[in-house]
Amino acid sequence: MTEPVKFAYWVPNVSGGLVISNIEQRTSWTPEYNRKLAQIAEQAGFDYALSQIRFTAGYGADNQHESVSFSQDLLAHTEKLNVIAALLPGPWNPALAAKQIATISHLSGGRIAVNVVSGWFRGEFAAIGEHWLDHDERYRRSEEFIRALRGIWTEDSFTFRGDFYRFSDYSLKPKPLDPLPEIFQGGSSRAARDMAARVSDWYFTNGNTPEGLTAQVEDIRAKAAANGHKVKVGINAFAIARDTEAEAKAVLDEIIGKANPDAVQGFAHEVKNAGKASPEGEGNWAKSSFEDLVQYNDGFRSNLIGTPQQIAERIIGLKDAGADLILLGFLHFQEEVEYFGKHVLPLVRQLEAERAREAVAAE
Repeated sequence: MTEPVKFAYWVPNVSGGLVISNIEQRTSWTPEYNRKLAQIAEQAGFDYALSQIRFTAGYGADNQHESVSFSQDLLAHTEKLNVIAALLPGPWNPALAAKQIATISHLSGGRIAVNVVSGWFRGEFAAIGEHWLDHDERYRRSEEFIRALRGIWTEDSFTFRGDFYRFSDYSLKPKPLDPLPEIFQGGSSRAARDMAARVSDWYFTNGNTPEGLTAQVEDIRAKAAANGHKVKVGINAFAIARDTEAEAKAVLDEIIGKANPDAVQGFAHEVKNAGKASPEGEGNWAKSSFEDLVQYNDGFRSNLIGTPQQIAERIIGLKDAGADLILLGFLHFQEEVEYFGKHVLPLVRQLEAERAREAVAAE
């Protein structure tokens, strides 16, 4: 029997919302707004919240709260929600990250996880004085970062000799609570999938069709099996759930119609260079259109736009394609997360229950 699909939401700890558009967004990046949002999401049935890591302004995001400390605050204001803190190798050393996350694990009853971001924005690295590595080198560094995190968390005397990180008989005490914090990572390139197939617990991919997702899942799971490893898959999606399909599509049209063209094109320039920098030219955003990039992780491509019933059925389609988790963005977060919890999530669970009964009957 398959596990129920899990749900996460993007924490708007960065200003500008989740679309690069001048449309009205009743979403705020403030701590007060986010604390209430976390409580709404927890009540609505969400499993995870994912905080974002940005160091510099741009592309509609003028303000950014730091991800780890912000995640800890959300955990302090919730009881069940798991929070995934984004970490960027370079600014973070794995020794500092391991100690931060271990402490938060104890403070939160084990509800902290991490998302290791390999980096795509060269200008950001230049602005903060961090060395910019080639595409595959960034993933090699991230893999060492993850191996170091896990080693520090599990070994009493951790020794590691990598190209980027070195440890000698290092013992971290206290270690995180069991089970260990889950490790997420993103990316669509071969290097990203290969890394996930070796070391990550979860692999995030940009928005995609079920067919496109299936190809990625088959590749990563075959590689993971060859490595004696298992990895779960999360897919990004931007949800517009409305009482009628026409209402939902009208909102999408307005978002795209009011897109900030200079910001979208600036973002497109940076991310397409990042995508093309992979040896096979297939990194995140390599094939994204202007419309796709208005939601900056291709969330419109997952097509969770319509009535609650339509969206629930499409979520099951993504689950059938291999998604274990749906990572969601919204226009007006508080109201729409609450609506999603009341009107979409119960339909998803109902469809899953029907599938389970049909499977039992077939046996």
